[in-house]
Amino acid sequence: MPLVFLHGWGQSQQIWFEQKKQYPDAYFLNLSGHGGRLDADDCLEDVMQQCPQQAFTLVGWSLGGMLAIRLAVQYPSRIKALILLSSTPSFSQRDDWLYGCDAQTLMNFEQGLLQHEKKTMKRFFSLMFQGEILSRETYRSLESQSIDSQHFPSSHALKQGLNMLVTWDLRSILPKITQATCVIHGQKDAIIPAQAGQYLAQHIPHADYVLIDEAAHAPFLTQPQRLADIFARFMEKV
Repeated sequence: MPLVFLHGWGQSQQIWFEQKKQYPDAYFLNLSGHGGRLDADDCLEDVMQQCPQQAFTLVGWSLGGMLAIRLAVQYPSRIKALILLSSTPSFSQRDDWLYGCDAQTLMNFEQGLLQHEKKTMKRFFSLMFQGEILSRETYRSLESQSIDSQHFPSSHALKQGLNMLVTWDLRSILPKITQATCVIHGQKDAIIPAQAGQYLAQHIPHADYVLIDEAAHAPFLTQPQRLADIFARFMEKV
């Protein structure tokens, strides 16, 4: 069964450079407006247009995980299994949801995009590794291999993605997910708290939860073999 990978906000399929070596036959998609792909009003439909016609396992990271949740509910016959990496049902804090980003931080990001897009995105990339011990050389290597320097995300796509992060609350649809699901989260994630991943696993009917110690928001970059082992164990059951 093919694997389909969805990246997160402001990134591109290039961020899966380690997984491309591990899964050469997988599909690594660019969200609309990312990696040189044209903007689209309906990013969910745009994702499905890039997917294989046969049933597949959908891997979604961060915002890509939120998209994967919605797609799993809408296309249960095509999406047979789900892997959610460092994701959440609600990126924003709400009165009854504490495991999200506060309004002031989101406002600062929005203002940063308006004033200094590239600087804001560089800062966001660094936050992905906050809490992990990485040498400067390792960080620079990850940054150079992960970021598509030829295709910066479009302003429309960045604003569209930020709007999803601000407005989407997917808690009510989690019980509708029928697929076998593996939720993976880093203990030190400074962007999406590990409790958000735990909530996903508790409210998706057929979900496993794997917490990775010493990992932050992008464990597939800093611990790619550990992720491959988790994937393999999960796929054996699907």
